[in-house]
Amino acid sequence: MPQSHTIPWSDGVWTTAPPSTRIDGHALEVTAAEGSDAWRHTAYGFVHDTEHALLAPLAVGEAMEVSFRAPWDGQFDQAGVFVRIDDEHWVKTGVEYADGHLGLGAVVTDIRSDWSVGHVDEWQESEITVRVSRWTDAVIVRARADDGDWRLVRVAPFDGEAPASAGPLLAAPTRAGLVVRFTRWERSSADTDLH
Repeated sequence: MPQSHTIPWSDGVWTTAPPSTRIDGHALEVTAAEGSDAWRHTAYGFVHDTEHALLAPLAVGEAMEVSFRAPWDGQFDQAGVFVRIDDEHWVKTGVEYADGHLGLGAVVTDIRSDWSVGHVDEWQESEITVRVSRWTDAVIVRARADDGDWRLVRVAPFDGEAPASAGPLLAAPTRAGLVVRFTRWERSSADTDLH
């Protein structure tokens, strides 16, 4: 991967402020509000714009990586990376605990949301890293557990002309008390290869 530079937690702006944050050494511990989520219309019929995402600018040709740990035990607990143009055009990607399994996937939203996901139960105790690379017409998503191999998660269409921002994401649609420990937030050059 290309050389990276740490983004200070103070450089980000929250889409929805979380109930609490705490700096612990180099890490940021964030508590999610009950009912927080990001989704638009598809299948469920609702719009939720209450995710906690700490965003900084992401230009075409750049990538962001976010690493985190959490106690995965609440239905739909989620953490990862949010990439946002506006309320109707965004990507959230990372892990989500649903129906007794930890899933790795992405929600891609262009007015309406879609969701792709696959089980990664073996990642439950790991530090998880999600990496998004912005190309002129796409976002490339990769993820890994600890120092394991990178997995390609998604190649999603994304407007290269619009200003966008990205950064750490968490949400807790069904419960109070989810605390995610974000251990790293870095910027680097976008990946040049898809595979």
